[in-house]
Formats: sequence, structure tokens, C-alpha cells
Amino acid sequence: MNRQVDVFVVGGGPAGLVAAIAARNKGLEVIVADGGRFPIEKACGEGLMPGTVRLLRELGVEFRTSDGREFRGVRFVDKNKQAQADFHNGPGLGIRRGKLHSRLVEAAKDSGATLLWNSPVTELRRDGVRAGNEVFSARWIIGADGSGSRIARWSGLKKSARPAYRFARQQHFAVKPWSGYVEVYWSASSQAYVTPVGENEICIAMLGDDPHAKMSGLLLQHKELAERLRDRSISSKERGAMTGTHRLHRVTKDNVLLIGDASGTVDAITGEGMRLGFEHAIAAAEAIVSGDLFQYERKHRQIASRPSVMAHLLQVLNSKPHLREKVLRTLSGAPDLFQKLLAFHAGESTFLQSLAVGAGLGWRLFFA
Repeated sequence: MNRQVDVFVVGGGPAGLVAAIAARNKGLEVIVADGGRFPIEKACGEGLMPGTVRLLRELGVEFRTSDGREFRGVRFVDKNKQAQADFHNGPGLGIRRGKLHSRLVEAAKDSGATLLWNSPVTELRRDGVRAGNEVFSARWIIGADGSGSRIARWSGLKKSARPAYRFARQQHFAVKPWSGYVEVYWSASSQAYVTPVGENEICIAMLGDDPHAKMSGLLLQHKELAERLRDRSISSKERGAMTGTHRLHRVTKDNVLLIGDASGTVDAITGEGMRLGFEHAIAAAEAIVSGDLFQYERKHRQIASRPSVMAHLLQVLNSKPHLREKVLRTLSGAPDLFQKLLAFHAGESTFLQSLAVGAGLGWRLFFA
């Protein structure tokens, strides 16, 4: 027997759950199916920018004080050079991926969405999908099934050329956070992201080019971190993932819309992967209600433009140590400039304002 629904979401990760909530808020009947078990874990930096926290709360996602730990900004650290800036509009939130997933599941259930776990989608049909042992008729299908999306492949949505991959490792340590910031450390071949996620726990995510690197070896490249974590207890198993940037020529076809990593990825160096997926999800729900898929295509491109600027900047800093030293020295001496750059990255200023920031940074670097 076919079950009928307005929107069928393939993938029960954060983006898929936010899509379900956004569609339910529009009065649409929604089913979410995922082949995995709840909760879904994944290697990530686990820091939510202030705008992301506000977005989720506006959707009805409720966080408890014990869920994580707030952070007030970002700090860059390279040997003896440091630069830091605070957010303009409130703190960000460091939260374990599993805890975030639990809160999103609660909000999706409260919204009235139906969630199907251990139900892999095995067929995309013209009028719906096959999930588990059932066929579901759906007016709209949202693919939120990750960078290897079968929905993208089955619907014929092609990827553009993809650059070389980079590789990520993530692990948690039982240590009281020593900073109220997300800290970014550089070495010759890796970057370390340190995020406070609890009163006595931090998350460390490492990015590098070596697919065989392990956390223990990567930490040795960051002497200050290694010293801080000496004899500290590990509080989670080590996880790995690949990261890179790719885009699709289109993210819609017929009644299919792609969101999150299924619709293209931005290098994890930006720390904004989840925020992109959430913005995609909301835009997809709006386009479904209007029936205008071109609206979603246009909005999708706009959403991708902001993190691509920061990704390019950070990748340049990663590849050019001498320039990185000048940039950190400049930002350290001009915290207001760093704060404006951070505001753009966090979605709290416009593109035109960012151009002015970029010009100011370039001018100061010229005389540095």
C-alpha cells in the first residue's frame, strides 16, 4: 500500500531534520527516512556560530544549559602570533554532534514530522520513493543524504569538477576549556580547531592532506596543544572524514531539491557546513510552497557565496606561512578589523561591508 505525503526527506541528519521542521511550519505533511540509527554521529568541529544558534531557536529547537558551552568569538594562533575577535550579536555554542542531533529530532517530532530510522531509500520514483519495504507517494522529494547523495545521482544532477580532498580527524578530551573562544592553530601541514563543548570537555578537529594521519600524530605538530593535553583523558573515539569543495550545476530537477552536502560542499576549514545546510533547508521549504524552483536555485547560490570567501582566505593562509604571519600580526594590531571580518563570516554584515573590510586589510598588509 502506498503512503502519500507532501514532502519526503531522504536523510535524517541535521539538514534533513531542519528541512522537515521548516516544511511542517509551512503546513506540509512530512516524512523523513534514514538508513542509519538514531543518533547519527559524524566528525565535525561542533561549533555553531551565533546566527546558526538564533536560526535554530527561531525554528523551535530548544537547547538546555547543560547541552554545551557558549563561546564568544574566534582566536587564531600561529606559534607566538595571536589574533582574536568577539562576535557582535551574542555567543556561539559548542555542542556535541550527537546532542545537537537529539535536539533536532525532538523539534522535528514536536513539529509533527514522521521520522523513519533504519529505513534506507532504495529507489527514486517519478511520484515518490521506496524506503524500507514501503513505497511512498510524494509531491516533493528533498535529498539530504550527504556528499555521496544517491538522490543526486538517481535524479541526474551532475557534480562540477572537484578539487583535491583534504582529511579530517576529530576527538574529544576531558579537560576544562582554557579559552572562551574557538581557537584555530596552524602547523606546517595541518590546522587544529579547538571548540569548548562542555564545562569539562573540548572537541579537537584536525584538517590536513595526509589520509593516514591519526590524532596522536597530528597533535605532535601543535606543541602547545600537545602540552595542554598531556595526561588528559580521551572522552570519545577518534573519527575521520574527507572534506573538500564541490558544486553542482543545478540543485533541482522536476520535483527533487537537494540540500546540505548533497547539494555541494564547502571545505570544513570554514566551520560553516551545518549553517549552510540549515539555510538550504529553509529556502527549499519556501520554494516548495511557492512552487518556484528557480527561486531555490538562486537562493542556493547566494547562500554559498559568503562561506566561499572565508574558505579562500583561510586556504591562502594555510598555504603561505609568511603571509599568514603578516595577516595575524595585522589582525592582532587591529582587532576592530578582525571583528568586522568575523561579522561577515557569521552572516552579521553585508557583502558590500565585507569589501570595505577586505580593502582595509589589504591596505594594512601593504604597510605591514
